[in-house]
Amino acid sequence: MKLGIVGLPNVGKTTLFNALTGSKAETSAYTNAAAKPNMGSAKVPDERLDWLAEYYKPRKYSPASIDFVDVAGVAKGGKGNEVFQAIRQTDALVHVVRCFDDEGIFTEKADAARDAETFDLEMILADMELVERRLERAKKNAKSGDKKYKREVEMCSSLIEHLTDGNPARTFEFTDEDKDILIDGGLLTVKPVIYAANLGEMDMADYASNENFAALKAIADAQGAAVLPVAAKFEEDIAEMDAEEAQMFMEDLGLTETGLSRLIRTSYELLGYISFLTAGEDDVHAWTIVRGTKAPRAAGKIHTDIERGFIRAEVIAFEDLKACGSIAAAKEKGLFRLEGKDYVMKDGDITNFRFNV
Repeated sequence: MKLGIVGLPNVGKTTLFNALTGSKAETSAYTNAAAKPNMGSAKVPDERLDWLAEYYKPRKYSPASIDFVDVAGVAKGGKGNEVFQAIRQTDALVHVVRCFDDEGIFTEKADAARDAETFDLEMILADMELVERRLERAKKNAKSGDKKYKREVEMCSSLIEHLTDGNPARTFEFTDEDKDILIDGGLLTVKPVIYAANLGEMDMADYASNENFAALKAIADAQGAAVLPVAAKFEEDIAEMDAEEAQMFMEDLGLTETGLSRLIRTSYELLGYISFLTAGEDDVHAWTIVRGTKAPRAAGKIHTDIERGFIRAEVIAFEDLKACGSIAAAKEKGLFRLEGKDYVMKDGDITNFRFNV
């Protein structure tokens, strides 16, 4: 899973990237980031895994992770081919929007609605160019009488009209047939988005009353996108503190959870991912799968031999184990289940796969 951190120049993308991934990528208030994106990963917070680690005291602790790509800023009216190509390689986007003022960097006050729409327009224009080229090819191919290309002409024409009205492709009503046509289509604005409202540190405690956050939320709601408040510089600072000191700073601001934890978790959920867990004295491990995955395919995340030789899965829900307090008590209550090849894995399933190869 790869998420692109995107937005206009100097809005805090790299600062947020550093906070998320623990990286030390260079930031500058006066120059664009290098065209080559920064790459890093972040662990997905999971209290279930923490509980299992406390129970088993394992030699290894392996939470799920997300890859983040810090993409160079897209300037208004700029030709961002290299940047757009980097964005096309991602699964979803974290669109950072400035909701703070800094007279040392910006001559204009923050205007989240303006900035979000400016960035989205650049993406929409790039998509229009792509769809227009595809439409011309489809028109030529449709002369053969192939119904697939006739449908593609209709879809591309409607999509261009939708984009021309300033709407992202993710709000277009694609049919299942359209989605088949769009596989590997390269559209930028079809990607799921989390808007990251980058606030000043002192605005976090009452972010809902911030007019820029409210404006950004209205845009996100209209698009069916998510929006989360973050204070990137503050998050970068506390990421470098020890746990006790960071907790103290958060309490001073009335915060119970870091913005990064919310962002990482929301990113993980955005693409329909869940975690099943394996646990023991050697390792407690969260494995990432797509919601709806059946047991054999999930087993293949651990090793292909387990999928190939799958017999059955021994499963207990994490909440059941936690409520019982111990493996022995859970087994006494019959809460361990044996599931076969058609079992659809659930988020938080603690699983032991039986196999033979």
